[in-house]
Amino acid sequence: MTSEAPAVHVDSVEHAAATPDREQPYAALGLSDDEYARIREILGRRPTSGELAMYSVMWSEHCSYKSSKRHLRRFGDKVDETMRAHMMVGMGQNAGVVDIGRGWAVTFKVESHNHPSYIEPFQGAATGVGGIVRDIISMGARPVAVMDQLRFGDLDEADTLRVVHGVVAGIAHYGNCLGLPNIGGETVFDAVYQGNPLVNALAVGVLRHEDLHLANATGAGNKVVLFGARTGGDGIGGASILASDTFGAAGPTKRPAVQVGDPFAEKVLIECCLELFAGGLVEAIQDLGAAGISCATSELAANGDGGMRVDLDSVLLRDPTLTAEEILMSESQERMMAVVAPDRLDAFLEVVRRWDVESSVLGEVTGTGRLEIRWRGELIVDVDPTTVAVDGPVYDRPYARPAWQDGLQADTAASLPRSDDGAVLREQALALAASPSLASPGWITDQYDRYVLGNTALSFPDDGGMIRVDEESGLGVAIATDANGRYCLLDPREGAKLALAEAYRNVASTGAVPLAVTDCLNFGAPTNPDVMWQLVEAIDGLSDACLALQVPVTGGNVSLYNQTGDTAIHPTPVVGVLGVIDDVAKRVPSGWQDDGLNLYLLGTTALELDGSAWASVVHDHLGGRPPAVRLEAERALAGLLAAAADQQLLSAAHDLSEGGLAQTLAEGALRFGVGARVWLDDLLARDGVDAATALFSESQARVLVAVPREEDVRFTGLCAGRGVPALRIGVTDAESGAVEVQDRYSITLDKLRTAAENTLPARLGSRVGR
Repeated sequence: MTSEAPAVHVDSVEHAAATPDREQPYAALGLSDDEYARIREILGRRPTSGELAMYSVMWSEHCSYKSSKRHLRRFGDKVDETMRAHMMVGMGQNAGVVDIGRGWAVTFKVESHNHPSYIEPFQGAATGVGGIVRDIISMGARPVAVMDQLRFGDLDEADTLRVVHGVVAGIAHYGNCLGLPNIGGETVFDAVYQGNPLVNALAVGVLRHEDLHLANATGAGNKVVLFGARTGGDGIGGASILASDTFGAAGPTKRPAVQVGDPFAEKVLIECCLELFAGGLVEAIQDLGAAGISCATSELAANGDGGMRVDLDSVLLRDPTLTAEEILMSESQERMMAVVAPDRLDAFLEVVRRWDVESSVLGEVTGTGRLEIRWRGELIVDVDPTTVAVDGPVYDRPYARPAWQDGLQADTAASLPRSDDGAVLREQALALAASPSLASPGWITDQYDRYVLGNTALSFPDDGGMIRVDEESGLGVAIATDANGRYCLLDPREGAKLALAEAYRNVASTGAVPLAVTDCLNFGAPTNPDVMWQLVEAIDGLSDACLALQVPVTGGNVSLYNQTGDTAIHPTPVVGVLGVIDDVAKRVPSGWQDDGLNLYLLGTTALELDGSAWASVVHDHLGGRPPAVRLEAERALAGLLAAAADQQLLSAAHDLSEGGLAQTLAEGALRFGVGARVWLDDLLARDGVDAATALFSESQARVLVAVPREEDVRFTGLCAGRGVPALRIGVTDAESGAVEVQDRYSITLDKLRTAAENTLPARLGSRVGR
């Protein structure tokens, strides 16, 4: 006897029209009753199963920004002509693009892969890197570097070890195999992220102005080609279900498969795409990340001037049992979709074959204004693509200042005991240096290749990463990312401003001029009015600060539902700032290498310990108000640092942020193993603060710089001319082998290094490479 394969029922458009009362699992796909009703209204009938799949992923929070879209418009509203001067592509495309001069442009963007990285840390983090790199490729740029911004739970919790090991290995595996240097980022440990770690990934690419491409499906008759890896069952519904829901107390409420990445396939795909662009063989390329084919077809069509006709039977599959809905929703990695003119199709396919990349022609661009998708000979999708990709639901979620906010802000750290005893101050400085979030991240960063490609000018542990763009002129870019969830919990508006201020200051400390911003806004569930208030406040604060500092937001990502049960993470708006430096040879490291340099503290210090690392590590305290934002002072400081770097007046520059002056001294000395001798009396007298405040305050707009003695007069004159307070507080001391705060304490560099470098290995295992 022989058996035949069962016939596959196709839920066609015709069948949908004839069966209006058929029940559909829209709620399981993350759609509300109202959203489902709206889809039926748009179509004039019930959706087919394929259409329901498309709408569910594209109307998800992760893809449509339905809770944040109203508020994100402020980034576009608060932009003036000066800020537009360097912006070639802003929000709305795969990644922002800025002009950096000499015909060069840079594209950069940061995105989240939080929930997948909790469920399956290795693949979740790895595919986060792969996805953001494909965004860069689609703009016509060559990827040149990556960075990561990580938030983990309590370092003493067993599950934190599972997540850390998997996430770091995934980032290292994918980035190293791609041959891209990892040049910076952040690692924070806090129990609030225990059940919901944050894994944000940033990529940067470079291109000539004439190589810029946008992802638009234009030109009726142009072919639509899917190329790269085959489509499989991994990551189905990741955007609509996994990234748009919270984690329950017992784990994820839903567990679709996390995407599986292949960095070697992506490396080939990069080179293939760049050759296609260089040969003028494509009209547009769109990466397939969140929402897969649903996203690529609807966004390309919506951004174009017509429609699109696609046949799913032409999709090359790893699993032939996939249904049409699964093919549409699959988030299999290393795939791109291209729009190709018919007369260039043969040349396109020849390039793809030469790179041993599989491809299939799925259909063509039409002039109908409709996205039509067929499967098994039946029409299963017939929609206006703008209703899928652009005109999704937009919610005006209720929000209100939390009832607990006033009490939290009233609990100031100013009332915590502050000692003037040298032995106590010494122990507190060591405790900060050894705390998980301030300790050396070498266990993590040593797993990343930071020098591959040969263009890395600065990397860990400097304040910002720096890449040379043009070998002939030395033109380069610096990037830094920052966020302080503790500050943002105390005041999300000011906390978001502070995140920008720190990233801006870190870029300026390298000698680069800050130019543009990307952000990844990580918050809890928007259905909670407390969380929604935090999000709105953060967006308002960040947009205001960008306008004040004249750095436009070029794009980014919103990641919501980051909470376990009813417990949300701290609001964590990660802000990345990109700056330009004319010659990377003039870069400024964050630590000093020579003896006898004068140490100047730029800026002034106040009693600002609320939300500080000192309050957390020493007193286990979180309350009060974060440090005051000083945007005008930040601009003046950045201008001074750029001018001083250009004139080569600085041997080192390190911003003061978490841990204050004490931590900056420790990191500056450990950078190259050269000690320092510091005195505080002049600082205490000038700013009217006590020794503990001088050492641990996190007042903003401050940088510690090392200046050669022969440049002292020129540097102090530059400070006076630009109105930046500068106070000489010490000298570098190579012979002492210690950080000495006169009349207070002395810590040997060996002791500091042991404190800083042993924390992570003691909990995570032997340090890599040792």
